[in-house]
Amino acid sequence: MKFLFKMTKKEVVFIIILLFFLPETATMQNYERERYRIVSYNVENYFDVVNDSATIDEEFLPDGARRWNFSRYKTKQMRIGKVLAAIGGWNAPQIVGLCEVESRKSLVDLIRYSGLKSFGYQFVHYDSPDARGVDVALLYRPRQFKLINSKPVHIHFPNAPEIRTRDLLLVTGNVPSGDTLHIIVCHLPSRLEGELESENRRIFVAQTIRNQVDSLIDTYKKPNIIIMGDFNDYPDNKSITQVLKAESPSATPQSNKLYNLALPLHRAGKGTYKHSGQWGMLDQFIVSGNLLNTENDFYTQQADANVFDEKFLLEKDAAGLGTKPFRTYNGFAYNNGYSDHLPLFVDFWMKSRNTENETESNDD
Repeated sequence: MKFLFKMTKKEVVFIIILLFFLPETATMQNYERERYRIVSYNVENYFDVVNDSATIDEEFLPDGARRWNFSRYKTKQMRIGKVLAAIGGWNAPQIVGLCEVESRKSLVDLIRYSGLKSFGYQFVHYDSPDARGVDVALLYRPRQFKLINSKPVHIHFPNAPEIRTRDLLLVTGNVPSGDTLHIIVCHLPSRLEGELESENRRIFVAQTIRNQVDSLIDTYKKPNIIIMGDFNDYPDNKSITQVLKAESPSATPQSNKLYNLALPLHRAGKGTYKHSGQWGMLDQFIVSGNLLNTENDFYTQQADANVFDEKFLLEKDAAGLGTKPFRTYNGFAYNNGYSDHLPLFVDFWMKSRNTENETESNDD
């Protein structure tokens, strides 16, 4: 108090005014910085129980090798819904990229009859030429993501035209801050034939993704690009570092460069998939540098990328140390789990937006 008496009357008045308005200013800042959560999840063979004569889906039928039936299908559906609702907490994720979904029917059933039904999700999905019939898809809450357009991006291997793989999915829409997002959902060719034997296919698909990115950069000024999905390569593999040219997140990002939010997690020993006792980040989030600029109205930071590894998604790793994903099948043996992958999610932040937390209707 002695200090105050030594101050001039104008200085005292200024401090009182400042103290009076500081709490309100802090509250406004907290209110304006709202979370926007995006999830990438390989759900492991989410097949319906209807035979598709155009694909090799026989093993996922009631009389097939895996004895896939309606009861198991419903259990799988409820488990996916439970995971996504749990990731969102009180507010379900605004956008979800899915890998390994078979059909429109499986997606309709997921958003209408699982724990997601109250959130009003809609989806974007195209049947792709994948031999087994598994595709990628995008779920979104229409009041949080205004769909502008979408398209599949076909993959044709020039030296192996007989090989059919998943399309890429390119979706463009607006978020409540007014920003436009360009989202690429991908599921690159697997490593079943061996890492080196199949590497050229992943490199080819990565180059196709890179071509889409370059086209967006040429068309838009500082585009907000998100590439997510199962890359079947790790963040330090050639397809990611040399072809996609995705770098480690930077404190001074360049708007039109790509940055891999999963790379620091991978280096820290975290992962979404466990192989030979080692966790690794096959599932990744890659963003354009403009989305790392905290001066923008819609942005994210490295610390906002996380693996969702709640205990119910894990089981004891009998062959190794610790735990592993609680998967649906171990080989052809039904395991009644969730998926062989863990979800990866990233929180984005909006500095201003329309509040739309009420239950949304589903118009699908």
